[in-house]
Amino acid sequence: MPDFAWRAASAAGKIEEGRLSASSSAAVVKLLRERGMTPLRVDDVAVAGVNAALPEGGGVLAASKARHAKGPVTAADVLALTAELAIMLRAGLALDNALRVLIDMSHKPSLAVLVQGILDAVKGGTPLSRALAARRDLFGDFYINMVRSGEVSGQMSAVLDRLVEHMERQRALRDSVISATIYPAILLGVAVLSLIAMLGFVVPQFEKLFSDMGDALPLPTRLVMVMGQAFTNYGLVIGVGVVIAVALLMRWLKSPIGRQWWQARLLRLPIVGRIALKYQLTLFSRSLGTLLGNGVPMLTALHIATETVGNMVLRQALARIAPIVKEGGKVVQAISVTGIFEPLAVNLIRVGEETGRIGSMMLELSNILNRDVETGIKRLLTLVEPVLILVLGVLIAAIIVSILLGILSINDLAV
Repeated sequence: MPDFAWRAASAAGKIEEGRLSASSSAAVVKLLRERGMTPLRVDDVAVAGVNAALPEGGGVLAASKARHAKGPVTAADVLALTAELAIMLRAGLALDNALRVLIDMSHKPSLAVLVQGILDAVKGGTPLSRALAARRDLFGDFYINMVRSGEVSGQMSAVLDRLVEHMERQRALRDSVISATIYPAILLGVAVLSLIAMLGFVVPQFEKLFSDMGDALPLPTRLVMVMGQAFTNYGLVIGVGVVIAVALLMRWLKSPIGRQWWQARLLRLPIVGRIALKYQLTLFSRSLGTLLGNGVPMLTALHIATETVGNMVLRQALARIAPIVKEGGKVVQAISVTGIFEPLAVNLIRVGEETGRIGSMMLELSNILNRDVETGIKRLLTLVEPVLILVLGVLIAAIIVSILLGILSINDLAV
């Protein structure tokens, strides 16, 4: 039988290591759990660097390896921390012992300092949710209220599992949006570089050939020659000017006025506007459904879910829901007042409110919106990619045709 190197946490919170001969990694995990230990890592000794998957806990190792050795605590670190803590609490470790294990497992100093601060607060009698509130900038209201609901219900490990699922879905949605823009960005970069190469290196090669013809050159050729001369003589100035203009534009867009202006215009764009709207409503629906499913009061959940929406225009519209509900109105009525939800969403919320399952209906709505966002992105890419290729081809073809017209005009003069 193969040998496996294992690393596990004891009930006292100590990290122990050793080797076992077993038929598989699952058998090693079973033996360790029979000893009252929480498996953290199981490696096949014969396969260096290959980590066996742990049943009900494979996310621990994968998340731990994703951590960086240096730098501040990131959202990926918080996700890894939450996954590891959920597994340890589910295995029966006390909260303080689980936090000690997390400190020992941490490969990033800033994360170890963060967990140590939480442990010190918990050992002093502070609830975990209040200890996390000291780093509200990192965990956020959504995370803290979810943990508070776990403390009240006594189901902390289950709540942490839902938090992990929520954060993974949020990250997957963001990653899909980001990855969808990579190829168009590459095409745009290729287009810019191609134009620079044509105007900076190809066009100047014909300048001497056309220099004596003056007004005899066709208008398109003269325009291309002027553009080539401007790029050759003032290319650096133009480049610096473009960089400064883009930097100033980005700085203005990050300001409250600029951000609100851009976000309002974004929602009005064809195709892109609907995708952006559904993306933001996906964040709101999933956050609200997750909070309500864990027993967070409706008004608190509405306030927190509204804060997860990044678009300021939509956030202002969604902020109108809580006051209506507070005054005794129904959620479906408040949702309808915003004017940003489609009839399908309104009907789902109405059914959820009538059956007392509004939390699960909001999660179902978030899944529907998420699929719509992914489908919309794919359709947008099918439109954007050929358009970019066509524009690039037309620009380069226009430059080449202009040069050929100049050459043909020389031949006509020679005749």
